[in-house]
Amino acid sequence: MTFEDFLRKCKIKLFERRHAYRVTFGGPLGREVLKDLATFCHAHESTFHTDAGLSRVKQGKHDVWLRIAHHLNLTEQQLWDLYDGREVDVSS
Repeated sequence: MTFEDFLRKCKIKLFERRHAYRVTFGGPLGREVLKDLATFCHAHESTFHTDAGLSRVKQGKHDVWLRIAHHLNLTEQQLWDLYDGREVDVSS
C-alpha cells in the first residue's frame, strides 16, 4: 500500500465517521441529546476549576464536545485539515 492509498483510506474513514455523527445527531432526538451534552460537557463555559483534578475532568468532557462539534459543523476539508494538524479557519 502506498502512502497515498493510506491517506485516501484515512480520509474515507474520517468522512464516513462525519456522516455517522450527522445522521446520529441530525434529527429531533439527536438535537435533544446535544442539548444535554452541551451542559454536561461544559460547551459554553470555562473548564477552569481551582481543583486541578476537577479542571482536568471538565476539560476532558469539553474535548468530547469539541469532537462532536467538529464532526457536525466543519466541512470535510476543514475536518481533514484539523486531523492533519493544520490550522483550521472556522470563521467562514
